[in-house]
Amino acid sequence: MSTSTRTEGAAAPTGPDSFFSVRDLRVRFSTEDGVVKAVDGLSFDVERGRTLGIVGESGSGKSVTNLTVLGLHNPKTTTVDGEIVLDGKELVTATEKELEKLRGNKVAMIFQDPLTALSPYYTVGRQIAEPYMKHTGASKKEARARAIEMLTKVGIPQPKVRVDDYPHQFSGGMRQRAMIAMALVCDPDLLIADEPTTALDVTVQAQILDLLKDLQQEFGSAIVFITHDLGVISDMADDLLVMYAGRAVERGSAAEVLRSPRHPYTWGLLSSMPRLGGSLDQPLSPIPGSPPSMLNPPSGCPFHPRCAFTDEVGGDRCATERPPLGEGRAAACHLTAEQKQTLFIDKIQPRLR
Repeated sequence: MSTSTRTEGAAAPTGPDSFFSVRDLRVRFSTEDGVVKAVDGLSFDVERGRTLGIVGESGSGKSVTNLTVLGLHNPKTTTVDGEIVLDGKELVTATEKELEKLRGNKVAMIFQDPLTALSPYYTVGRQIAEPYMKHTGASKKEARARAIEMLTKVGIPQPKVRVDDYPHQFSGGMRQRAMIAMALVCDPDLLIADEPTTALDVTVQAQILDLLKDLQQEFGSAIVFITHDLGVISDMADDLLVMYAGRAVERGSAAEVLRSPRHPYTWGLLSSMPRLGGSLDQPLSPIPGSPPSMLNPPSGCPFHPRCAFTDEVGGDRCATERPPLGEGRAAACHLTAEQKQTLFIDKIQPRLR
C-alpha cells in the first residue's frame, strides 16, 4: 500500500481508474416545503495515499456528500443519482448489507462531534473493538488487545486503563483521538474526516492533524478532509475542492488554489480570513449576502447573486448559463483566464497581503 506524497503544485490524477471516484452525484431530500437539492452534479477523484480537502460554507453540500458515500441517509426521503466507486465497487446501487461490510472496514468516518458520535452507554474500548470483531472475526480478547494498541497509536495515556473508561471520562481532544482509533481499527482504505478539529483548541488541533498525517503514512489511506478552515487545509490537503450550493466551483492542488485562486467565491473565502501580521485597523472583507436556499437555487452560476464581477462578464450570462467545471485545474466561472488573472492581481491580491 502506498504512502502519502505531497507534491506541491501537482493535482492528483483523475479519471475512471481512480481509487475513489464520484461522478455527477446528485442528492435530493424530500421535505414538507419541497425538494432540497443538497448536492447537484458533483464529481471528484481521490488516489490512495492522498488527501482531498473539501471547503465551503455551511450548507454547501460537503457533509451530505460524504454521508452519502456511507449510505447514511433515509432512503424514504432521499434520492441519490450518479456514481460513487470505491476501489471498483459501485456504492450508489449497493445494498444495505453490502454497505455494512464496507463501513468501518474499507471506508470509515471521523465525525465532527465525538461526544454525540460515541455512545455514552459503552466503554471507549468496547466501541473500538466492536467493528474489529465484526469485520475480522476476532475474539473479544483479541479485539480488546487491538483496542489498546489503537489507543496507544493515537496517543492516549495509560491505554490499558483508559480502555475501560466511558466517553464522558475523556477530554474533548482524547475523545477525538478515540474516534480516530475507532475509524482506523480495521485499516480502512478510505478515511472521511468531517471537521474533526472544529471544537478543539489550537494546540490539540495541531496534534490531531499531525496524528492523521502520521497514520496516513503508516496505513496509506486516502483521506477526504472536510472543513471551512483554509489554514487547516493548507497543512493537510494535497488537492482541494471548493464547493458552493451543492456544486464544485474550483478544483486543483491545494497549493495552486490557495496561492492563485480562479473563482470569485474562492477569492471571497480567502479575503474574509484574518491574516497574521496584518494591520489591526484593516477590516475583513466578508462575502456579501447569504448562501442560497437549496429548495430554490439560483439559475445559471449559483454564486452570481453574491458575485461582484458579473458586470465583467456582461449581459445576463451569469444568471442564465451554468458555467462548466473542466478537468484538472479548473474553476466554474464565465470570466476569461485573462480577466481572472487581472482581477486577482489588481483587486484580490492586495487584500491577502
